[in-house]
Amino acid sequence: MNLTKINLREKEFHNKLHSGSGIRKESYFYKALSNIYSDFFQILSDLAPNKEVLDYGCGTGSFIKRVLDFRPKKIVGLDISKNSIEKAKKNNIENKQFIEFKVGNCENSKLSSNQFDLIYGSAILHHLEFTKSLDELHRLLKINGTLVFIEPMATNPLINFYRFLTPKSRSHDEHPLTNKDLNYIKSRFGNFKIRYYGFFTLIFILFYKNPESKIFKFLAQIDYFFLNNNFLKNLAWAVIITAKKN
Repeated sequence: MNLTKINLREKEFHNKLHSGSGIRKESYFYKALSNIYSDFFQILSDLAPNKEVLDYGCGTGSFIKRVLDFRPKKIVGLDISKNSIEKAKKNNIENKQFIEFKVGNCENSKLSSNQFDLIYGSAILHHLEFTKSLDELHRLLKINGTLVFIEPMATNPLINFYRFLTPKSRSHDEHPLTNKDLNYIKSRFGNFKIRYYGFFTLIFILFYKNPESKIFKFLAQIDYFFLNNNFLKNLAWAVIITAKKN
C-alpha cells in the first residue's frame, strides 16, 4: 500500500501501542464518555441488521464483537496496523465466517466503490488526512449508506492544554476535530447529525466510580442539555457524527 510520511508515523505508533497491552494511563478518563459508547452502539443496532458493514480503523476488533450481535450480513475490518489486525483475528476467530480483516490505508483503502451500507469508526478520523479520508468514505458508501463516527473535538481550551502537556500519550499527527471539519462533513454528506458529550462527566470524574452510578447519569443528563447550546457545545470532549451519502 502507498503510505505518506504521516501514514507511516501513525502505523508505527499503533503497531507499538498494540504490541503490548494497548492500555494507556489516559484510559481512566474514558469512563467520562461511557454514554457516548452506549448511544453509539444503539445507533449501530438500528442500522446494522442484514447490512454490509465496514469497521473503519478497526484496531484490535473489539467493536466488531458487539456489532456482530446486531446481525449484519458481513463486516470488513480495516486497519493500517498489522499488529492490530493480527489481534483482531484472534479476538474474533469464532465468527470468522462473517468477518474479513484487511491491513490497509484508510485514506486509500483499495476496497470497492459503493460497497457498504454502513461505515463506522471510533477516534480514527482525527488520525487521518481529514478531507482525503472523508472523500474515501464517500466513495466506499452505497447511495443512502450511513456513516457513524465517534471523534474527539479540539474546541475546549482546557482539554487542549492537557493534550499539550502530554504529547507522548498520542501520535504526533493526530488532530481532534474543529468546527471547520464538521462543516466539511456536512457539505459532503446529507442528513448530517451531531451530538456532543463529555463536559460535566469529565470535570466531575472524581465524584463517581463507574457510569452506572446515579451521579454519572445525572451529569450525563446535564451535558445533554448544556451542550445543546450553540456556544457551550464547544466545551464538549467528543461527538457522535452521523450522515448519509446522497
